[in-house]
Amino acid sequence: MNTTRSSCPPSFRTFGLAVQAMVVLANNEQNCPSCILAEKLQSEASLMRKIMAQLARAGLIETREGRDGGYRLSRPASSIKLSEIYTALYIGTEMCRAIGDAAGNHPFGLKMKAAFDGLAAELEESMLDVLSKHTVAEYVDQAFS
Repeated sequence: MNTTRSSCPPSFRTFGLAVQAMVVLANNEQNCPSCILAEKLQSEASLMRKIMAQLARAGLIETREGRDGGYRLSRPASSIKLSEIYTALYIGTEMCRAIGDAAGNHPFGLKMKAAFDGLAAELEESMLDVLSKHTVAEYVDQAFS
């Protein structure tokens, strides 16, 4: 599991916005700026820039600055798995931390934290397995047909 901290808050909402942004990019032939993505997704442009930065660092999108700048997919939507987006945003790391935070630092809580680590790892494995079966292209077809 990757422990690098992201510049945007890892959450399932962030993941949902990232998938939607990728779907919009897949349906766009030109570069798409963050303000257009934010408007389309009814989100904040600054949050979208943070999400897009994570996706760019993972190599899922390309960025271009300037008047005609914006974002575009780095490869065909049919080859971008949802598990790659999930991993790029470090969602699993946040989930594991949140589950562990529910237990205290007393003897029982410490035992529960250890138990939760195993559960979180199993959940992460299952999540990645499911997400690896789906691509951005599937959602383009659903959203724009």
